[in-house]
Amino acid sequence: RFGSKIKSRTLSSRVDTAIFDPNRQEIGFQVECTPNGAPPVCNGPENGVLLDSEESIAEAKRLEVAGIEAAEKGDLSAALEQFDRAVEAAPHYASALNNRAQGRRMRGDTEGAMADLNQAVELTRSRGKVAEQAYVQRAMIRRLQGDDDGAWQDFRVAAALGSAFAKAEAVRLNPYAAMCNQMLRDVIGKLQSGPD
Repeated sequence: RFGSKIKSRTLSSRVDTAIFDPNRQEIGFQVECTPNGAPPVCNGPENGVLLDSEESIAEAKRLEVAGIEAAEKGDLSAALEQFDRAVEAAPHYASALNNRAQGRRMRGDTEGAMADLNQAVELTRSRGKVAEQAYVQRAMIRRLQGDDDGAWQDFRVAAALGSAFAKAEAVRLNPYAAMCNQMLRDVIGKLQSGPD
């Protein structure tokens, strides 16, 4: 498993597990672009939008799988090379951009990762599983950069697209909930300490 080979030093173990476990639905490397109940918009013949040729998309998927396999073996350089080739083969295939963003982020190239994620969000028109994962990844990068407001917005969109992980994070980052929780703690503290 990918998660057993590579660990991020900057993320909590909960987020690490979610990122590096490719079997989780919330985030991680992914090849498929499922519409998640929304109209299909991702680039691919199975989704009704064909911006790249079927042959190019098939090649991109093959390269993506090779990249994921390399990443699971701990060879991030080889993984990124395969993801780069997948993006070259089918530049409008958002899943390849999303996976390359994951690799770039792990390499410390947050600027490149954000560019890929922004493009993936645009290509998916903010719909489907790939968009969901792109929003989650972008939110986590924003969170690490101290942009809690931007992270909260992205987590909210990802939650609306079906991510349970994003929903939990959006609730945790909600500034109104934080304010209410603080007020509640103050009231409970006063009640416990008794009348003045």
